Amino acid sequence: MSTQQQQLHVYETARFLGCCLLLLLLVNSSSAQSKAKQKAAQRYEIEAKRMGVDVGSEDALPRSREFLRIDSSYYVGWFFEGFYKLNHAADYIGFKNSIPPLERALNLIERDYAKELSTKTNIVQNFIPVYNFQLDYSRIGAALRECYANTEQPEKVVALMRRALKWHFQRDLYLDAYNVLSWTVHRYRFYTQKQYSFLGNSIAENEALAMRYLDSSMRNIEKNKKYNSGLFRPGYEAADKNGVYHYKCILYSYALNIDSAEKYYEAMRRLGGLPHNNYANFKSVIGDFREAEEEYNIASGTETGDKRLQEWAYYKSILDIGKAKPKDGIQLCKDMIKGYGSTPGFGWYNIALSRTLCYDGQVAEGIKTVEKAANFKELHIGTTLGQSHYDFSIQLLKLVQKEQQISMQKFEHKDWWYSPKVLGNMTQMIAERLMQQYLIINQFAQNPERDRVVYKLFSTESTVGWDEVWYLIKDFSTAFFVKRFEQELKENKRKPINKYFKLFLARLKTKQGKYQEAKMLLHGVLQDPRTDAEYEQLLIARCFQGFAECAAQEKDEAECKKWTYQMFKTYPQLIPFSGLKAVLKLRLSGSDAAVLKSFKNCNFDFDTKGNDAPTANIVFLKKGNKQIIRYSLIDNKGKTIVPEQNFSYKSAEKAGIELAYRICGVGGN
Repeated sequence: MSTQQQQLHVYETARFLGCCLLLLLLVNSSSAQSKAKQKAAQRYEIEAKRMGVDVGSEDALPRSREFLRIDSSYYVGWFFEGFYKLNHAADYIGFKNSIPPLERALNLIERDYAKELSTKTNIVQNFIPVYNFQLDYSRIGAALRECYANTEQPEKVVALMRRALKWHFQRDLYLDAYNVLSWTVHRYRFYTQKQYSFLGNSIAENEALAMRYLDSSMRNIEKNKKYNSGLFRPGYEAADKNGVYHYKCILYSYALNIDSAEKYYEAMRRLGGLPHNNYANFKSVIGDFREAEEEYNIASGTETGDKRLQEWAYYKSILDIGKAKPKDGIQLCKDMIKGYGSTPGFGWYNIALSRTLCYDGQVAEGIKTVEKAANFKELHIGTTLGQSHYDFSIQLLKLVQKEQQISMQKFEHKDWWYSPKVLGNMTQMIAERLMQQYLIINQFAQNPERDRVVYKLFSTESTVGWDEVWYLIKDFSTAFFVKRFEQELKENKRKPINKYFKLFLARLKTKQGKYQEAKMLLHGVLQDPRTDAEYEQLLIARCFQGFAECAAQEKDEAECKKWTYQMFKTYPQLIPFSGLKAVLKLRLSGSDAAVLKSFKNCNFDFDTKGNDAPTANIVFLKKGNKQIIRYSLIDNKGKTIVPEQNFSYKSAEKAGIELAYRICGVGGN
């Protein structure tokens, strides 16, 4: 073949290939256009079918499957699937399983609708086409944030919020990015950059960072007014600002910046969005327990239904203890456990139940209940209370219970020091208490919040009662804690709380042998005009106990009996665990010698000289084969301390001990 022929052949071949390529391009173009039209039609179909179906409804799962079957590259099907799984999640696995479809939905909406997501406009006809995509993005992001938060992945929460902020949305809608960043920093405030890269290196740094995020949130609202004021209904801005105020209240309450917290709570009240549970916590922290209970009652009717801890119930049970009505707290906690089952909050309700049982003197039941909490894998959803708070509450409660068990041995055997068996039991219990103290002090020493939360006695982030703190400190450096609480008393700006610091100082001074100083402090507490006698019965009872302990140390038997009687009238369930011997008059009907022998072996003084003693009415009955004891307790003026009730028994020895506790209001109705 000649060179010319070769060139001609090459030319013809190239021409042929070019024609083929052109034809292929035309076919592909036609196919691409056809596919694009088909995809557009599929997505139009999905949007049409989506109308009228709430993503939070039970129909979301079958709809998600249908949408994915039509077009699995469209974000809507994954959005519906993830949202359905989230709505039905009640444990770690459930939230974990919700993440993949939501992550896929977020990736797809960003890939396909970047232009719509980045659009900012104040023109209605330009905003309407992009609004639904921005709304969906905010809902997907908010759902994904909830999943990350509930599976303890704060780094992913922060990364997600920063990712969302890059779109510069003109309104946050469901995302609340800056507010979420603030809340996340506050929730993990006691960690540092060693644990989480988004934090500072101290609680103070983290709280300042959290506040800066809220300031950014407020600036963002102001900056976007030029876009939103003509698009949304009048008042939209107030609703957005209310979200910022909500978190400002949390931060200021935690910092005990009372005036600023009050300012923002009042702002929320004016806007109609007062968070009653948070406000109740704040009121409790500043010593207004009456209004705190009112707010908890409102919260009980407005903040139910969520698969998360109902904080109002947990904290209201602590108020019941303060009111000397632990039985009300017991019933509340049992109702919460029954109503919510083993969903998030179950462990917290069992902690609260155990606490109320112990302050009602039902120690054995309290021990069983706190073990349920210890063995439950709690999810800390929608709350700044985390695992460290949970563990500390359990361990401190166990310490209280160890102390109560030792006290019970002394109460049930008034001559306990002569009984080798009782001494042996107590030796073992004291060893167990020392181990518990060692465990909790080691844990407590690592707690950077002890100055801000525990020593303040009342704090929005505290999950223990003020009285429990006494069990934590009473066996350690008295001089250190005297100095500590003198400082708290000097610096504290919450006037109604001062009396609690005075009580602690009085009891510490008693340990130092400074009885006159202790009694002056106790008188100051009882004479405080801010004391609410109905809501501070535990405080008053502990003051009476303090006076009795001083008198016992000073060998003033009459004074000791007088103050013990006052304590008995105020909070009878505390008597068996106080180490004090209460005077008791008996009015008997019928008899069971064995029961009475066991009963009188308990730590009462039956020498009824004088009138300052309550009277125990005890009636022995027999109904068929049942032996029954009916009992009640009245003060020296005939006022009921323990209402009339009864119990049946088989073992006389156990019945006598049980009667001793029941006369003190333990158990029963």
